[in-house]
Amino acid sequence: MLKNQFVLCVFLLALLVGLTGCARVNSQSDSHATASPVGSPTTLPSPKPMQITPADLRKLRWIEGTWRGTGGGVPTFYERYKFENETTLVVETLADETLTKATDVGRFELKDGHFGQNNGESGSVAIALDDNSISFAPYGKPSNHFRFQRNSENSWKAILNWTDKTGAAKERVYIMERWRATKQ
Repeated sequence: MLKNQFVLCVFLLALLVGLTGCARVNSQSDSHATASPVGSPTTLPSPKPMQITPADLRKLRWIEGTWRGTGGGVPTFYERYKFENETTLVVETLADETLTKATDVGRFELKDGHFGQNNGESGSVAIALDDNSISFAPYGKPSNHFRFQRNSENSWKAILNWTDKTGAAKERVYIMERWRATKQ
């Protein structure tokens, strides 16, 4: 359940999808800030999305590949990130380390200058992007702020931030490492 929730948040990927520590990026908001309880318990105010172009999205190409995720108190999981075209990032959740079967697929799409994912009543939209990270804020029903933060060519972090029902700030960090299929 937590694995699928991560996939939907991060991909929707994602990936999955979150995303580092105290790093700051140029944006209209602090990418490390946690969601705060504002408005009704079922909705959040609309975030201020960053205007993004297809050329800007090229900065995110480092995320393409197959990754093994660990941490966050969930079992090891596997995901694949691939740009389907210059405006759509597809994120697949894979069944296991053989990478032969996708169990879920999410899409981040650039529409009207905003990059994110939509799940009907809610979703996430990019609020910051630079050469090594992208940050997302939720809209609609409460969800996570998340950030994908590149560590190296073969590693990145997905950092999720939210406020629980008691108003306490929470954070979950997943370490994503480049992965090749293993035979069973």
